[in-house]
Amino acid sequence: MAEAFSLIHSDRSCLGEQSVSSQSGNRSVRVAEKERRKNEAEDSFVLALKYFTDVEAGTPVTGNDDFENHLVQVEKVAYSRGLAPEAIATMLEFAMSSRMGNGPCVRVLKCLLPASVVPQDCVVRAVAWLCVGKIPVNTKVLFVKWVLTVFDMIEAKDQLRAVYGFIFSFVTEETLCPFICHLLYLLTRKESVRVFRVRKLLELQSKLGRQPFLLHLLSLYKVFCPELVTLSVPSRMRSGFKNHVNPWKSALIGVQKRNGLQVASGISLTVASKEKTNSRKRKLCHLELPAMNSVVNNEAKTEQSYSLKVVPLVQINSFAQLLENMHRIELPAQMGSLLSSSLALQYLDCVQDESALLRLNFWLGHAFQEEFLFSGDGGACQNSEETLQFLNRLLCAQNFLQEGFYSSETFLYKFLTLWDGSLFRPQILGLLSNIPVIPSSQIERLVFEPLKQLYFTSSLFFKCGLLECMTNMLLRWLTWHSVYALEDDLDISLNSHTSINMTLSGFKDSVMELIHFVGHLACVGLRLEGCHSLLLSFTLDFYETVCDTFLKYGLPLLVMPPPGVFYPAFLATETVSVDRLAFIMHRYKINLASAKSQEKLTEQAFHISRQTISEFNHYVVVMVNCLWNSKMFHTGPGVQLREELLVKSNVPQYWKRFDLIHHHAFMSYAFDFHNQCWPGRKEVDLSVIKHSKPWGWYVEYLFTMGFDGLKQFVQTLISPQLPAGITQNQNQQT
Repeated sequence: MAEAFSLIHSDRSCLGEQSVSSQSGNRSVRVAEKERRKNEAEDSFVLALKYFTDVEAGTPVTGNDDFENHLVQVEKVAYSRGLAPEAIATMLEFAMSSRMGNGPCVRVLKCLLPASVVPQDCVVRAVAWLCVGKIPVNTKVLFVKWVLTVFDMIEAKDQLRAVYGFIFSFVTEETLCPFICHLLYLLTRKESVRVFRVRKLLELQSKLGRQPFLLHLLSLYKVFCPELVTLSVPSRMRSGFKNHVNPWKSALIGVQKRNGLQVASGISLTVASKEKTNSRKRKLCHLELPAMNSVVNNEAKTEQSYSLKVVPLVQINSFAQLLENMHRIELPAQMGSLLSSSLALQYLDCVQDESALLRLNFWLGHAFQEEFLFSGDGGACQNSEETLQFLNRLLCAQNFLQEGFYSSETFLYKFLTLWDGSLFRPQILGLLSNIPVIPSSQIERLVFEPLKQLYFTSSLFFKCGLLECMTNMLLRWLTWHSVYALEDDLDISLNSHTSINMTLSGFKDSVMELIHFVGHLACVGLRLEGCHSLLLSFTLDFYETVCDTFLKYGLPLLVMPPPGVFYPAFLATETVSVDRLAFIMHRYKINLASAKSQEKLTEQAFHISRQTISEFNHYVVVMVNCLWNSKMFHTGPGVQLREELLVKSNVPQYWKRFDLIHHHAFMSYAFDFHNQCWPGRKEVDLSVIKHSKPWGWYVEYLFTMGFDGLKQFVQTLISPQLPAGITQNQNQQT
């Protein structure tokens, strides 16, 4: 029995070893087969490229199995891992030369998906083929659209700019004109602007009308040579050129992601603007900042630099080098790379090159339009880390330049209507605080309406964040006014890099609209949140800026806080809130007194409305009556309640409940002061503090506790006298 069992066991072991050996052999066969197929595919791809290189002109397409098989092989490689630069050059030359007629051109152009870069030489040769004249218009359009799609993947642009004139000649073809204008916009430099080109564009405009693609190109020409372009170009046009659905974009992104490469920004950012509704249902593709590369070819970089006396910005490594070559800087091929370089931002800030800002805004406009606004539902969340880095980098650049970009402003106006208040909240609010002054006739529709809906339905922390955003926005607006106001004080330049101006009265109207809007938000928000101390703190931050608009920022405007802000702050349980309110009222007094004295001395001083002075006096009387004179509910201005209601409350001496001793924000300090002055007393009697000497000591005690706002309020608005009800006889009772 034992021998039988051992035989069975040994047989099973042999079978197991044979099975393992068989599996190992099968795996080796599969690996070898896979390697063989891969080699065959590579060999067939090489043969296909050789076929398209050597094929003779006039070779028929119909019934040509070799052509079909080789083209299928190229398409297979192109859609799976993309084409190498040499393959791109070969296939583009075959397509544009029309050696086998015009039929294969469209199919070949649609499979030109670069794996890495596009050789500049092959693009220039293809442009030369456009001049032959035998290529159909639809093929020309498809080629230019392909160049626009892969523009940022072209290894350099110097040779393309050298044939600028050839490219410009195609603007006369009505079908090609929109795409040629787009390409020229990307290639234009100052030396490209000539009188005859401006005339030609103006002739086309008179023939075709004020088309956006012509206006965009003319606006760039006007930036470089304003003396040549006398046309009035709208200061605020829709950003970007029209985007037309092309067969490369999504396929190219998939290819590069499979290859593990950074998705080229040009795929998404050089062809942009509005698309049809069905094309917007796609996922977020790319918001990474491109690397900084030179426009000039690597081989010709040294010679080009010497001949043109330009220094690529990528070669600048220090601020000292930047200063030495400030007027010889060559901007990078991809303008988005400026955001990631502090030296590039310093160049923009020092030189104030409007053409560079125009190109950068163009790049940003495409980034926001294509990859954020129209990325599909949830698209931005799928690449939240990449989008977050992009927005943070943009916000950092704007803070460095101390002004926002026009493209960011345009994006925000569209995005606020779609925003849920939580997606990238700190970044969106940060960008919103950087927008320039908006005319009062538009600010309600563009900003206030969407923010109201979010504010009243969102959490406390969103309310605080929005008030902080509005405070920063007001601060920037007032700073712009104080820095860029002209000497005659009539026109205010809203942006140091643009010519957009606004009259002083219009600027005041916009600032007043903002202040009233925040006042409304604060009043309703404090009621909704039960006068939460955090929300009250952000509200007082805002009014600390508002109270100094005249003296600190030179704006002839004074707006008082509404009662819904004043009384919650005055009756707050936190001492710091009452102290800050006292400081705000002190600053209002200083600003009003200065404006009043200026009004008497000069004719140009602004007139302070009686309503503003009345509101200020009302608030001051309320604070003095409550804190100092113990007359909270006496007849006069202030919170009024019927006498019978006050009696029913059973509160003894209710008129004293909000003075500096009994106010719930200061009562703990009153107890502490009483214990220090009368340590032996078993019963606490706060009324003794009202005696003349203890009162003075108590007020000084509060000042030593750091309540500087209260100290300035007392010294400025209250005459040095004893509070009401204190007599000199009481001075002896201590």
